[in-house]
Amino acid sequence: MLADFAIKTVINGIALWIAAWLVPGITFGSNPDTWAVVRTVVIVALIFGIINAFVRPLAKLISLPFIILTLGLFVFIINALMLELTSWVAGKFDLAFHVEHFFWDAVIGSLVITFVSMILGFFNPKD
Repeated sequence: MLADFAIKTVINGIALWIAAWLVPGITFGSNPDTWAVVRTVVIVALIFGIINAFVRPLAKLISLPFIILTLGLFVFIINALMLELTSWVAGKFDLAFHVEHFFWDAVIGSLVITFVSMILGFFNPKD
């Protein structure tokens, strides 16, 4: 169980890093120290994983009528909300992770994270 969480955290970290690289409004700060950025990515991936494990199911349950009405597309909005919540929590821990705007940056970032996680999930030996 712990190994599965570690693999998912690594996948989330890579997906977050790629989203920050592709979407201009998602940043990991401007620190030139590579190890500081890697540390930030790992901690943010842990926060993102915890939020997705505990908050996301509740948000999906509450918004179930909207998910059904939009044939599942509202899940991308929920994912964007989880990304915004991760940005807020990371700010409380003084981490250099920030999402600028909800619609453009968070929604597009959540799409990138979803697709990268899906592609990397194919290589997960547990599945």
